[in-house]
Amino acid sequence: MFKQLTLALAITALLAGCSSPVKLDEAPVEDRSAGAIGTGPGGAGSNPTNQGGVAKVDLDAASANASGPVGVARIIYFDYDSYIVKPEFQSLIEAHSRFLRANPARKVVIEGHTDARGGSEYNLALGQKRAEAVRRAFALLGVGDSQVEAVSFGKEKPAVPGNTEDAYAQNRRAEISYRQ
Repeated sequence: MFKQLTLALAITALLAGCSSPVKLDEAPVEDRSAGAIGTGPGGAGSNPTNQGGVAKVDLDAASANASGPVGVARIIYFDYDSYIVKPEFQSLIEAHSRFLRANPARKVVIEGHTDARGGSEYNLALGQKRAEAVRRAFALLGVGDSQVEAVSFGKEKPAVPGNTEDAYAQNRRAEISYRQ
């Protein structure tokens, strides 16, 4: 009886701690001062003449390069307990390498991941080896070391939850993540 009461109180405290008084559907505060740009009745961007020294940003042009090469996957999958890049991912690595060489100011982080099997330390090391294998492939294709960082998350950020072979296969990966 005491254990059930303690468990019920713990769950109640947890749920109360997770609640938020912030109302996400309420309108944001408006700045109604005379110098405010784009916050009046016309809403954001209601100042087409760009008065006040705020430069317009072309989001389409900026986002074209922000995400890396268009139409190219960003995930490289690995076999169980392996950090060897499989031949079927060579064209993916080559496409990202071409993009990075053409855009020397761009940087990527290669995130190494593992499935849930094995200890945390082992999986962090294996994830790092997977990320480093992709980084080395980029280097061999002419991408500068200053453009690429390799990190490991081990088994801490699974792409697919579960303990099935399919979930394991999808979690054994290296993800290419572009940074500004």
